[in-house]
Amino acid sequence: MDTTLHDPLIGRLLDDRYRVEQRIAVGGMATVYRGVDTRLDRVVALKVMHPGFASDPEFVERFIREAKAVARLSHPNVVGVYDQGDDHRSAPPAVFLAMEYVPGWTLRDLLRDRGALSVRTVLDILEPVLAALGAAHRAGLVHRDVKPENVLLTEDGRVKVADFGLVRAVNGQTAATSQQVMGTVSYLAPEQIESGAADPRTDVYACGVMLYEMLTGSKPHTGENPMHVIYQHLSVDVPPPSAAVPGLAPQLDAITAAATARDASWRPADAVELLAALQRVRRELTPEQLDAEPHPLPQQQSGADGQSATTMLPSGPPPGLPAVERTSIMDPAMLQQLPPDLVMPRREQPEPPPVAVPRRERGGRRPRWMLPTGLVLVLALLVAGLTWALNGGLYTGMPGVLGEPQATAVQTLEHDGFVVSLKQDFSPTVPKGSVISTDPGPGARVRKNADVTVDVSKGAQRPTIPSLAGKSVDAARTALQQAGLVVGRELQQGDATVPAGSVIGSSPGAGSQVAPNTTVDLLVSTGPQPVDLPDVTGESVDQATADLQGKGFQVKLDPNQVFSDQDAGTVASQNPPGGQAQQGVTVTLTISKGQQQIDVPDVTGLSEKAAKKKLEDAGFKVRSLGFTLFGKPTVHSQNPSANSQAPQGSTVTIWLY
Repeated sequence: MDTTLHDPLIGRLLDDRYRVEQRIAVGGMATVYRGVDTRLDRVVALKVMHPGFASDPEFVERFIREAKAVARLSHPNVVGVYDQGDDHRSAPPAVFLAMEYVPGWTLRDLLRDRGALSVRTVLDILEPVLAALGAAHRAGLVHRDVKPENVLLTEDGRVKVADFGLVRAVNGQTAATSQQVMGTVSYLAPEQIESGAADPRTDVYACGVMLYEMLTGSKPHTGENPMHVIYQHLSVDVPPPSAAVPGLAPQLDAITAAATARDASWRPADAVELLAALQRVRRELTPEQLDAEPHPLPQQQSGADGQSATTMLPSGPPPGLPAVERTSIMDPAMLQQLPPDLVMPRREQPEPPPVAVPRRERGGRRPRWMLPTGLVLVLALLVAGLTWALNGGLYTGMPGVLGEPQATAVQTLEHDGFVVSLKQDFSPTVPKGSVISTDPGPGARVRKNADVTVDVSKGAQRPTIPSLAGKSVDAARTALQQAGLVVGRELQQGDATVPAGSVIGSSPGAGSQVAPNTTVDLLVSTGPQPVDLPDVTGESVDQATADLQGKGFQVKLDPNQVFSDQDAGTVASQNPPGGQAQQGVTVTLTISKGQQQIDVPDVTGLSEKAAKKKLEDAGFKVRSLGFTLFGKPTVHSQNPSANSQAPQGSTVTIWLY
């Protein structure tokens, strides 16, 4: 059964402005609907708090305060907040946010459909997520509920972070003052579970869990219930992704380890630092490593497992579980593969104890095998040095310039002796003028004077509005949809050169380059503008034809003539009638046969009243003349005479005596 049929908010107008049309998603604290802003005539997403939270003044106050904070975030990868309001005029009361409506699907949908993703796809999604969170972190805000359900993927390739409903100011209260922690179990950082503390590094932890999930198609910590998952967050490190997907680059294991370190001080300080590290990792990977199709070992697929909803949990270690042991399954050397400025503060690994080297007894004789062995060793070193010198002089590693501006990348490559050629492609994720890829790829061993092709981004592909003039409305709609555009309103406009119902043009006009999914209005012709049409009723056929043709109209004669008050042979009626009509329309003329002749009844000898009734019933008018001084006069005579014919509706005179 469709539960939306019983949703009392469907069809309701919130705050006399926002019409609720369709339920999109239901979360732990709010329901999201698609709605329409009736003032601005635009589609919005309406996030309405559940009634249980809406009745709590403290929660509503925090909801409003946090909404205002997010509304100040202006970033292309953050779902915009337009308005906030409340409507208590009818039950249930509604406290809501009006937000940007983002058509498409969530990262959770993508993971559910495809499982593990290629490394390039993972980076293309995670980088804009980190850019959005980085803007929030540098503005002093923490999201606190980062998960695939809150990452939106649009049809034109954009990535947006949604649902800042748990956002909190870093300089505000960051530790739980109550006995509850809000968040999503699978993505909670250990410090959130233990004390409710939240700072940018808790978002970094959640991003690390998402990174693992996208690379492997499975969550790192699973269990029969939320408490088991919480226990693993506290006691076990996130495993390296390569353990589930053999062949992944060690840099990906290392950055996953850094982002999900159980000790927050080992993680990048915020999303900006993690983004910078991720971009360096991208530059170090080869195209083969980026585009290889993942083949994870059999394991549970990522999906909605009941632990993806935002919920409230008791703060502190979960009761009833074994004492937490700080065990680690991560190779400590893995963190050393990262750039030295990624993990702050850097914890030095303990140096291995010195190995005792036994001293040779004084005066002892060297073994006989040492001299030939030494000569072989020296020869090997000479050969290795010569090989290294030759290769070092002719070959070098391809520098990583992905994401850099074109001028910077060309300067770097030419400085290293490469011959650079450029090509351009569209890219939904790489800014216009920056490098999408290079051939050979980053890290490849190439000759110092080799030819290198640099693929530069032209930005997101901008569709061109097709020419629609003269097309039917249905054909114009199809052409716009095939071009990746949205059909808007049909605006009526008169045009003498375009038949009624055909498209005159569009707004924006044909040839304009616009963003994908831009709404395009159609200008539809109503045909020529109406002009004055003369009334030729009563005119002769020749005169009427001349008058109409002189005004630009076509003339047609009706083969059937009719009786009328007009004289025989003149125009009895015309269609369309006189007034206004479209220029050039055909006017049909109906010719009069004159007035219809009917028999005049005999009323002589009848009383005045009876005579009038008989004549009027026959279709005549009556005029009475005579003397009525005494007695009851009767009709003595009539004109026209009885049984003669006269036009219908004419007057019959009677004389009374």
